[in-house]
Amino acid sequence: MSKLTRKTLILFAIEAVIGTDVVPTAALNAVLARNVTPDPVNSEFASRDVITPYLGNSEQLPAATHSELDFEVELAGSGAAGTAPKWGPLLRACGFAETVVEATSVKYLPISDNLPTATIYYFLDGLFHKLTSARGTVAISMTAKSVPVLQFKFTGLYNDVVDQAMPANVDYSDFQKPVVVNKQNTPTWSFQGASTPLQALSIDLTNTVTYSNLVMQESVDITDRKPAGSATLQLGPVAEKDWWAAVRDAVTGPLTITHGTLAGNIIEIDAPKVQATAPKYSDTDGVAMLGLTLTLVPDAGNDEISITVK
Repeated sequence: MSKLTRKTLILFAIEAVIGTDVVPTAALNAVLARNVTPDPVNSEFASRDVITPYLGNSEQLPAATHSELDFEVELAGSGAAGTAPKWGPLLRACGFAETVVEATSVKYLPISDNLPTATIYYFLDGLFHKLTSARGTVAISMTAKSVPVLQFKFTGLYNDVVDQAMPANVDYSDFQKPVVVNKQNTPTWSFQGASTPLQALSIDLTNTVTYSNLVMQESVDITDRKPAGSATLQLGPVAEKDWWAAVRDAVTGPLTITHGTLAGNIIEIDAPKVQATAPKYSDTDGVAMLGLTLTLVPDAGNDEISITVK
């Protein structure tokens, strides 16, 4: 029987004990995702490399197997200030701490110790995949006239794929409708003191996510992060902002963008020290644009980016 890719469901929950399935449910833990790309059996093999009196391959022996799952989630608030968004657990499994200020805001900052893990259920029209001990990395993508998204890539321990019916009672009601990136919906933007019109911004946490299979240990670890990104701006005069000198002199400065205007659906992204490099010119509808590569640097530590939901 054929399988329909449209019939896909992801359930996601933070593990209380690393590697122990927390049994996420469709009613509480369903993820409203898009652009789902699974890598269900990512295996490493050891070749026997035996010598025979004839040509041909040596048998490959299984050495280690893990699973990966990539998907996007729309970047929107929770619906109420001070309430964590449904994508909050996904950020936590990418190495963020969550701080809730009741009735005001929820803030996410990167951490370097005691990083949570997650259990992920992925259903594909009757095929059930499970990832445990999952950790990942995330990128933010904001482009004018498009829906802003969080792009996740998770790695987890492999569990056997089995036939299982899709769960009932799937609830997406806590996922809020996003608003498109534009002048009306994205009221605040500046980089190194300039508010040059912005066409596109991407910020990638760029976690180093490592799968390890040793004697007495199998794990998924985040061993480093090197946040980076890019921005495409409308090219303006030097008097407005001397980007060329800023690149030459390796200047760092704050970056901030606020998306959304209604309480409960406002997202603010801040980075205190961002360096721009590799300026490139491009054309959009006859208008000259400037592309910059971004490097996000910690200030006091564990603060190179913050995401605040208001």
